[in-house]
Amino acid sequence: MKLTKPVIITFLTMCLAAGIASASRPTGHFTLWQLPSVVDDHGMSYVLRTKSDSLIVIDGGKVAETNYLRGFLGAMGNKISAWIFTHPHADHVGAAIEILRDRQGISVGHIYHSRFTDAMTAGMKPGAQALVWNATVDSITDIPVTDLHAGDSFEIDGVSFKILAEKNPEFKTNLYNNSSMVIRVEDDSKSVVFLGDAGEEEGEKLLASPYRKDLDCDILQVAHHGQSACNEKFYKTVTFKACMWPTATWVWDNNVGNGFNTGPYTTIETRRWMDEKGIKTHYNSIDGLHRID
Repeated sequence: MKLTKPVIITFLTMCLAAGIASASRPTGHFTLWQLPSVVDDHGMSYVLRTKSDSLIVIDGGKVAETNYLRGFLGAMGNKISAWIFTHPHADHVGAAIEILRDRQGISVGHIYHSRFTDAMTAGMKPGAQALVWNATVDSITDIPVTDLHAGDSFEIDGVSFKILAEKNPEFKTNLYNNSSMVIRVEDDSKSVVFLGDAGEEEGEKLLASPYRKDLDCDILQVAHHGQSACNEKFYKTVTFKACMWPTATWVWDNNVGNGFNTGPYTTIETRRWMDEKGIKTHYNSIDGLHRID
């Protein structure tokens, strides 16, 4: 068959379009671990490993979970390509501060966070968590540190990372939680959205943001350990198939000593929303280590 010029141009155009489309899709794969609640407290710690063995850590949990995290990273080779932090609350950065101050053979290629500005930390008392975190990061001279913003994206071994939310200085109440960096991670077979501790106000802002569609995913990390966070409208608007719960037994059952659902937490309500939504798959840190491929 003789190829005419229009046919050739059409063919090349189709190839180019296909190339652009494929380039926009993740080409890599990651395995995700939700680390357990080793001290039955509400830390948050996730580790991803790409097909080329790059390690990415998200948060890391509380100081009491430092040794477990060290051991887990040691079993993975002690080489972190990227360490990403949602916000500077102690149950998210406590273990990281200990490790960054005393690495004991752990190497870190890059730190990503959403840095609280001087205006946000003005008036905080000495020792405030955001001040301690900023000082810790500022003291590091051998690791690149990037302050990420909503809309930023990058790739590691074909796995895509997109920032859907960052610090929100306009929210004067619940400032830490409502300034959680929300992260979408996607490979060639699955998508995961990490909400950190995003509060109701940040959730509403996300639903009205240009990144609303990026919230739809396969697996969603439930905000703020499952309670007093994103509201019912948020969870029932966003599409997802499974939940990850970085929580503790007493938060999960809302039981601080007087029986099931007698405490001050709203976890049971959040669990009900998930039941009403038809979510059947739950990865709960109180059940031990979870691996998601």
